[in-house]
Amino acid sequence: MSTLVIAFGALVLYLIAYNTYGRWLGKKIFKLDGKNVTPSVEINDDQDYVPTSRGIVFGHHFTSIAGTGPIVGPALAIMWGWVPALLWVLFGSIFIGAVHDFGALVVSMRNRGMTVGEVAGRLLNKRVRLLFLVLLLFALWVVLAIFGWVIASVFVQFPESILPVFLQIPIAIWIGVKVHRKGGNLLWPSIIALTLMYATVWLGAGCPGMASTGGAIGGTIQAINASLAAWPIWAWVAVLLAYCYAASVMPVWILLQPRDYINSLQLVTSLVLIVAGLMIAAIFGFGGTATPPQTLEMVAPAFNASPLNAPPIFPFLFVTIACGAVSGFHCLVSSGTSSKQIKSENDAQFVGYGSMLLEGFLATLVILATGAGIGLGWDAFPGMHGDALWGQVYADWKGVTGGKAIAAFVVGSGNFVQALGIEATMAKALMGVLVASFAGTTLDTATRLQRYVVQELAATFAPSVSPTAMAAEGYDTEFERGPVRKGFSLNPLVWLTNTHGATLFAVGTAFLLALFPAPGKEWSWETIGTGGLMLWPLFGATNQLLAGLSFMVISFWLLRRGLPTWFAAIPMVFMMIIPAWALLTDVQKWINGESYLLVVVGVIVLVLEVWMAIEAMLIWPKVRGVLEEPLPPLPART
Repeated sequence: MSTLVIAFGALVLYLIAYNTYGRWLGKKIFKLDGKNVTPSVEINDDQDYVPTSRGIVFGHHFTSIAGTGPIVGPALAIMWGWVPALLWVLFGSIFIGAVHDFGALVVSMRNRGMTVGEVAGRLLNKRVRLLFLVLLLFALWVVLAIFGWVIASVFVQFPESILPVFLQIPIAIWIGVKVHRKGGNLLWPSIIALTLMYATVWLGAGCPGMASTGGAIGGTIQAINASLAAWPIWAWVAVLLAYCYAASVMPVWILLQPRDYINSLQLVTSLVLIVAGLMIAAIFGFGGTATPPQTLEMVAPAFNASPLNAPPIFPFLFVTIACGAVSGFHCLVSSGTSSKQIKSENDAQFVGYGSMLLEGFLATLVILATGAGIGLGWDAFPGMHGDALWGQVYADWKGVTGGKAIAAFVVGSGNFVQALGIEATMAKALMGVLVASFAGTTLDTATRLQRYVVQELAATFAPSVSPTAMAAEGYDTEFERGPVRKGFSLNPLVWLTNTHGATLFAVGTAFLLALFPAPGKEWSWETIGTGGLMLWPLFGATNQLLAGLSFMVISFWLLRRGLPTWFAAIPMVFMMIIPAWALLTDVQKWINGESYLLVVVGVIVLVLEVWMAIEAMLIWPKVRGVLEEPLPPLPART
């Protein structure tokens, strides 16, 4: 019963936090007002700035931030014990993660939907803006590479998820066109889309439970799944990034926004299934292959300070759990896409603060699935259950980081769903699609965000770009440029200010990073693309450092307005020290292991952080109560 108490205790705690701390931030600090004109309404270009109902924005925001981070992170960190992992997820998400996401969203909305890097330039100085954009470039580079690798790994391990993930694309386009052009109530389109999506999961699983004709169809699908699972990981990464290119250059309402929305429906209902299955397994036991039914209980240790081959719990617990408690990547979603879609400021708490709490609840369920769910049985370990099975799966940190952490969540949560009477193959397919869909929605959003960053950086150094050419998208317009050159340009920086050029650069460089083989392996067709999770420590530390720097921007926005800063400044200091400590430790390890690519990226990130911190300390005493310069006027619409 302890698992049930943990699940519902976490849910109650999050509801209380939303209606107390979250409401205080919205009303007393950020002073949200539905009468204020939002960027989506003020600009409304039908491309990136699109006024959107809060349900759809919530779906986009939640599925974009809740990628593989809150799944892989807690599934790894549970090796130090489920108690420290759970405590950091609960209190980190309430007092740090949700505050970070909410604050970044509001600050961006109050700055015409600018990304957090652009806002840094307005609140601190132009040098910080440039440093921030370079850091974002490296951070998103790692995000695209590792999330592409994770989805590819899920496809190879759980091929039942491949067909549903790709069939979601036409469903999303249908609902996007229907809602954008015709408007109307979302209820029936949502029900139809959700039904179709679950039908695709059943189809991808080989039509379980259907005999005769269905069996023949199912056999064909299973054969197709087996052939697709044989593709190398690098090939799947290429396919996924090609999709991301298309999603990034299309208007946001055609694919990105509706896919995130329909995925949110599927993902939330899947979470409901997990909780319902957890209840049944906790109260009535789990049958599965065992007789009598097994009792659901935590089989992971409460504390384990020294797992085999694992780094020290401090500071690595925090950067390993990553998105399950706080994520710097979320500031990019808040300021890069969501702030351009919210049509009323009153929706900001629901989207910004509420989404992070739901992600924290997802991370809690991951801890329960990997800490208790896998103890109910795993086909790969026949005859083993309980503590013995958990000890076998989590015997060695190095073994878990090879993709087994993802499989542990799929199997553990699949056992919960199976307790509802859902066939085992279908339960596994549901959870595989959940992981792949979460990662997929983050991947396509990250591609669009990287496109923004590349365009902003290129526009900074390309003198042939008009000062007002991209003002509508919140890009910098305050520095001098040369005359606009018409026609074809030989300057590559000009190409990168173009939507297609910037997106090709984003997906191309991410693909190259994802190709690296596992540490110690030579380059060959068999080894390329096998080292994806070697990037996870770099992702975790860089991601958390970005959160600290985002808190810095939020703190300066508050400081200039004479508002309280303690609730942002304290997390800022914590999120700059802990990840830097972890990254310094990792850099030393990478030097010893001759992982020089990781060393170079890690050192660059640390230098950028220290530089920005020094800039901030020099400016801080001078700006209290001093508002930044007003935004330049928007260019006239033609």
